Amino acid sequence: MAQHEHKFDYSLFDSIDDLNANDKALLEHARTHADKAYAPYSHFNVAAVAKTVDGHILHGTNQENASYPVGICAERVLLSALSSIHPDSAIETMAISYHNLDGNSGQPASPCGMCRQALVEYEQRMKHPIRLLLSGQQGKVIVLNTAKNLLPFTFTADDLK
Repeated sequence: MAQHEHKFDYSLFDSIDDLNANDKALLEHARTHADKAYAPYSHFNVAAVAKTVDGHILHGTNQENASYPVGICAERVLLSALSSIHPDSAIETMAISYHNLDGNSGQPASPCGMCRQALVEYEQRMKHPIRLLLSGQQGKVIVLNTAKNLLPFTFTADDLK
């Protein structure tokens, strides 16, 4: 048996005020946009806002449905919109924020497993890492330099060969 270890670095900021001006603006946009989500069942509104390498800003929010499997997360709404509107645009930075209408919104939350897979696939497709800003409506902010750090054993096209 061989023992292996996976490590990654991330930055943890005490508040949005510690970010540079561009990151702060993107995260503020995500925080504000979270209330545009359609989440009548979970009351957990999520927004993802991306800045592409060529300067486009796009956003997505979670969209729930009474038939729960039909809903879609904010990150995948954003990736779908971006792939349709600007199909050749790589994402430079994506800010993800949430507003828990029934509880605390003061700590960072990370994407679900399905969204992690979608983010990494988008990185691979564009051959460009996606820098992630993760935060609630207030409080600490986590910054990762690539979505791949969230899913070290990603299922890829190579696995299909």
